[in-house]
Amino acid sequence: MSTDSLTEAIEELPLVDHHVHGALRGDVDRAGLELMLTESDRPIPSWMTQFDSQIGFAVRRWCAPVLGLEPHAAPEAYLARRGELGTAEVTRRLLTASGIDHYLLETGYKGEEILDIDGMARASGRRVDEVVRLEAVLEDVARSGVAAADLPERFRETLARRTADAVGLKSIVAYRFGFDFDPERPTDDEVAAAAGRWLAQCEKTGEVRVSDPVLLRFGLWSGVDRGLPIQLHAGYGDPDVELHRCDPLLLTRFIKSVQPHEVDLLLLHCYPFQRNAGYLAQVFPHVYFDVGLGVNYTGMRSDAVVAESLELAPFAKILFSSDAWGPPELHHLGALLWRRGMLRTLAPWVERGEWAVDDAIRVARMIACDNARRVYGLAAGA
Repeated sequence: MSTDSLTEAIEELPLVDHHVHGALRGDVDRAGLELMLTESDRPIPSWMTQFDSQIGFAVRRWCAPVLGLEPHAAPEAYLARRGELGTAEVTRRLLTASGIDHYLLETGYKGEEILDIDGMARASGRRVDEVVRLEAVLEDVARSGVAAADLPERFRETLARRTADAVGLKSIVAYRFGFDFDPERPTDDEVAAAAGRWLAQCEKTGEVRVSDPVLLRFGLWSGVDRGLPIQLHAGYGDPDVELHRCDPLLLTRFIKSVQPHEVDLLLLHCYPFQRNAGYLAQVFPHVYFDVGLGVNYTGMRSDAVVAESLELAPFAKILFSSDAWGPPELHHLGALLWRRGMLRTLAPWVERGEWAVDDAIRVARMIACDNARRVYGLAAGA
């Protein structure tokens, strides 16, 4: 059976990137770019280059032609061309080529280095909505000068104000503690006591970084009360995470506790736990997941990651994301590799008669955009 119509449909899908960060504001040298092509925050050893990795090869293969180079251009040629074009033009070309139609921008990480909502809208020519990071709001409240006893109510008020126009919330509890936290809602007295310890530590060290599990739980439950969909980073990330504590299965009791509140939970990225996330999305009606981030970094092997995301969960529970931060190469590759993975997975199923081509196209569209529009209440085609 011909899969030409499937190929054309997947190539033309208007993606909703339901979890993404801004592209870089300024220029970056080779060392800086290579540091952004890995989740490690450690210096790259002098005897290696990050271009010799799955993502490095993918950049040279798929991003080079967008910048007017031959596929597989040498890193030196690629970087020279990048410099010739300048950051704004590189960003415009790669965002346009991605086919991403709508960005849900998480704004809580190093916002001074990347484009904000308006900047991404101008660079891409596409709609951009905001996802607010819970921990960033809590840290802003601490910086504003607040008594420990007043922190619970101040945070709730600030969160309501900061999310007035947002479409979702995000938590990095996986980074700051892990998913093996007590799932119960803390009382305001417990929060105030923890806030007292935290604020004293902030004053002593000059660093405002929330990692107390009571405060992290308070942020999550305040997010549940706010009623917006909540994204949770799961699995693979930088060395801040202890990966064995980021398996989404550890969230099972919290997931059960949230269900009566009718708030959707979206497990982000999940690699290498995508099958575990698929299980949770199957058995709990308010759980969704994606395989963003891992798709970029697995490069040629990303087809397998995409295929595994389709194994267990109902197709209405899977979303697309790139989790790109910084280099617009990541925004472009996140979309390109996902499209390719979907096509290479679905086409053989259609060819063998296991799936009808119309069903394959419908499922691809669900994951590409329709599911995100439903979960986040986005206007169709907006």
